[in-house]
Amino acid sequence: MDWRSAIKGFQAYLKLEKSLSPNSIEAYSRDIDKLCQFSEVQVVKLRPENITLGDLRLFINWVNELGMIPSSQARILSGIKAFYKYMLMEDIINDDPSELLESPKIQRKLPDTLSYEDINKLIAAIDLSRPDGARNKAILEVLYGCGLRVSELTELKLSNLYLDIEFIKVTGKGSKERLVPIGGEAVKALKIWIEQVRVHTPIKKGEEDMVFLNQRGSRLSRIYIFTLIKQLAETIGLKKSISPHTFRHSFATHLVEGGADLRAVQEMLGHESITTTEIYTHLDREFLKGTIIQFHPRN
Repeated sequence: MDWRSAIKGFQAYLKLEKSLSPNSIEAYSRDIDKLCQFSEVQVVKLRPENITLGDLRLFINWVNELGMIPSSQARILSGIKAFYKYMLMEDIINDDPSELLESPKIQRKLPDTLSYEDINKLIAAIDLSRPDGARNKAILEVLYGCGLRVSELTELKLSNLYLDIEFIKVTGKGSKERLVPIGGEAVKALKIWIEQVRVHTPIKKGEEDMVFLNQRGSRLSRIYIFTLIKQLAETIGLKKSISPHTFRHSFATHLVEGGADLRAVQEMLGHESITTTEIYTHLDREFLKGTIIQFHPRN
């Protein structure tokens, strides 16, 4: 099998079997393309099905010599392992050469968190006299109140809001859906935006179900959310470099520091971890709801 055919098949597998986003598929493809480049500079060119563990170790050394940092090397290695898992599933190979390949040692750096006081200051800095004020307040309340990824926020739909029972349905990575409890402050801000402001916005065709819209009636972009948060940080003189993910991390940190069960927090974040099996435990919805109501400071 040639590399082009192997990569094309791998892309189809990631799209159809794993339901990955176009961005994730492109990232995986770049990782395999680097392995392809390595194979073509060898004295004897390597084919995808003939790669050995020794070849992969030489590849990692080759990547290291290119000056890539350990975290980048680890990401590439993750792509290689996924590729050979696909090859094994398709019976293209009999043994996975990446199975015993060691990951480079990387030092994990936790992202910055915001204090509850900082969160309040950022929300208070929103100019509610502006047409977009109510929307922007709802954005920050939902980011912090539910711990959403920025893409989950921009893709949030009206049909997935169950505000009467204080839950929202979120579509996360790999198109996986989860129910997330939503607290009183976020519910209140959402209702003001939806019932008092959004109803007066002319909506572009096809965007009728999107919660957060711009003045032209289209869904908001990720870049807008990043820009909004940066501007608010400057307004209050916050020196930290923050992003939408800072709210997500603060959501989890504040819950855990308050005594929330770690499994409940992981379930609400929709975050899979290879270091624990507890995240696969099915948690009762009322338990999740009780956890956020009891421990989240805005409840």
